[in-house]
Amino acid sequence: MTIILDAMGSDKYPDPEIEGAIAAVKLIDNDIILVGDENLITPKLNSLAPSHPKITVEHAPEVVDMWDKPVESGQKKPNNSMAVGVRLVKEGKGEAFVTAGNTGGAMFNALRVLGRIKGVQRPALTAIFPTRKDRCIVVDIGANADCRPEFLQQFAILGSIYAQNVLEKTNPRVGLLSNGEEAGKGNQLVKDSFKLLAESKINFIGNVEPKELFGGDVDVVITDGFTGNILVKSSEAVAMMITDVLKEELMGSFRTKIGALFAKPAFSKMKNLIDPSEIGAAPLLGIDGLVFVGHGRSDAKAIVSSVFLADRAIKSGLMNDMKNKITESLL
Repeated sequence: MTIILDAMGSDKYPDPEIEGAIAAVKLIDNDIILVGDENLITPKLNSLAPSHPKITVEHAPEVVDMWDKPVESGQKKPNNSMAVGVRLVKEGKGEAFVTAGNTGGAMFNALRVLGRIKGVQRPALTAIFPTRKDRCIVVDIGANADCRPEFLQQFAILGSIYAQNVLEKTNPRVGLLSNGEEAGKGNQLVKDSFKLLAESKINFIGNVEPKELFGGDVDVVITDGFTGNILVKSSEAVAMMITDVLKEELMGSFRTKIGALFAKPAFSKMKNLIDPSEIGAAPLLGIDGLVFVGHGRSDAKAIVSSVFLADRAIKSGLMNDMKNKITESLL
């Protein structure tokens, strides 16, 4: 099996991608195709790994930059590394595509080349949140600001399958994000979606608040893209604020520095919990092909984690299971 890796995605491309690919092929059975400017990639690859039989390079002369508008960049840069990468998946030359590039660009190119799974009305962006107990999937986090209840129902089905196949959650608990746990709480979208989710063939546990998410009491949280995007950004901002305040206070005096030294194992655990490189990337659910998008700040460690996620998705039969489950839901 082969994983297609966008070598021009991260903020510091192509170094993290090349280093990550070299590390990943030592740990998994898959081959990796690096997609991007071969004049930039090949010399660096050869200098780091003179012999690399499991890594090949596919030339793509153009790059989707982080500030590019998705549709405009797709039209003006038809041979960008994302477009070339998803074409390779479409042609059967790879089983999954991984990028740390522009999320909108990844969604646009994936939709244009691979399309949607038959029956899926809207693909969704996914995030993996750390919790007190494990990890939780949140769908959608920004692809669909305006949603209908049937969209959220499909998000729930796709998210449940992903949690089961890739995160190895048995009978994953699916919750609907709301301002209260009671069935009657929420706006009209939440109320109407609640009815559909309750009738779906998933382990729907009802409405959940953010405290259930971060407490680890739910495996998949469903929401519209507008609310999900605010949830992600608010969570990141709070985590950053707490980290910065703790660092300032602990380094403020000799006494607190001594205390910080004794508390170092706890802080290391916390750092690993919120470190995005531990998770790597998240899937674009509903696309007719495996596409994973990581953070622009991804380092080599994050790239390896992203490749591992793609590897698990391939081996678990994620695509077939999503297609079958969506078909069942339409019957």
